[in-house]
Amino acid sequence: MKIAFIGLGVMGYPMAGHLQRAGHAVCVYNRTAQRARQWVAEYGGACAATPGEAAAGAQLAFTCVGDDNDVRAVVSAEQGVLAGLPAGAVLVDHTTASAELARELQREAHRRDVGFIDAPVSGGQAGAENGSLTVMAGGSRDDFERVAAVLQHYARCVRLLGPTGSGQLAKMVNQVCIAGIVQGLAEGLAFSERAGLDSAAVVEVIAQGAAQSWQMENRYETMLAGDYEHGFAVDWMRKDLAMVLAQAQRMDLRLPVTELVDGFYAEVQAMGGSRWDTSSLFARMQRGSDAAG
Repeated sequence: MKIAFIGLGVMGYPMAGHLQRAGHAVCVYNRTAQRARQWVAEYGGACAATPGEAAAGAQLAFTCVGDDNDVRAVVSAEQGVLAGLPAGAVLVDHTTASAELARELQREAHRRDVGFIDAPVSGGQAGAENGSLTVMAGGSRDDFERVAAVLQHYARCVRLLGPTGSGQLAKMVNQVCIAGIVQGLAEGLAFSERAGLDSAAVVEVIAQGAAQSWQMENRYETMLAGDYEHGFAVDWMRKDLAMVLAQAQRMDLRLPVTELVDGFYAEVQAMGGSRWDTSSLFARMQRGSDAAG
């Protein structure tokens, strides 16, 4: 298939690469053109000067950028994806964005006879590189079935969860759960350290039981080492949690743990950790422990 892929960040770069290696003809666009040229040098395919040029003649177009405004800039602008994408194509947005934006894009796409799926992902940079992401999709069954097989080139789980916006709402559930789990892990490690235990040994034991989680297995070693220069940045997590809390307010639902952890991430930002991995909640715990000592 001829495919356009817009946005070559730490997630989009390998995702687009999986599509090209699977035999599709991929044309990429990235705001920093050098990044697009680097991708072409590594994977082949082609790059374009605008999102619209990348989408010209494509059967599918994928976007994976930063936030709602970034999506609008690459999709709806004069030289955006929808300006180049032909009727009958499908646009898939992998950006973690708002459900309201998904519905807005769906209406705009359908006016141009283009299908639309909101499809945020989970699994982080490692999942994108290994082709083991989870894709949470919203949209019509017909549009989803046209893209599902292609999504599986970089995902181990692809699921349609309901109408447009359902993918973004499911991703919000994902972020709520992660926020609580990471804070719990940070507190558990702080408790272990203060108690004088061999924390690595403790985690190796409890990870075999009910406390096991992806965060525990993949982050405890770097947390104990104080290494946060990797993974999903605190800035992006706060962006996601802001959308979660705004959506919860619209639904008249209180999320006290999420509110609390969002505030803790604000403290990590104040510590200079804006680009640290979300597991840096442990650094905040350590700072508090040091101050108490």
